[in-house]
Amino acid sequence: MPRRKPLTDKNGEVRELTDEDFRQATTVDSLPASLKAKLKAVTRRGPQKAPTKELISIRLSRDVLAAYRSTGPGWQHRIDLTLKRSLARKFASR
Repeated sequence: MPRRKPLTDKNGEVRELTDEDFRQATTVDSLPASLKAKLKAVTRRGPQKAPTKELISIRLSRDVLAAYRSTGPGWQHRIDLTLKRSLARKFASR
């Protein structure tokens, strides 16, 4: 069996995958049960030690969501900061 080309270069950059890479790929179902269990455990996040936020459902207008999402990762945190600032201004004026 010919040796496959590494997926990353010396700088750690992933190269473009070839048809041969996809032909040699295997499904998760074909892995041993012990490895599947390890992979499943890695993707799960453990409980927070001191939860500081609460998961809720809120309806926002599409334009507000689009504006925040367009700012990239951390957009939910930025919404939280905006709401905190708004509350601070409201209660500071009392």
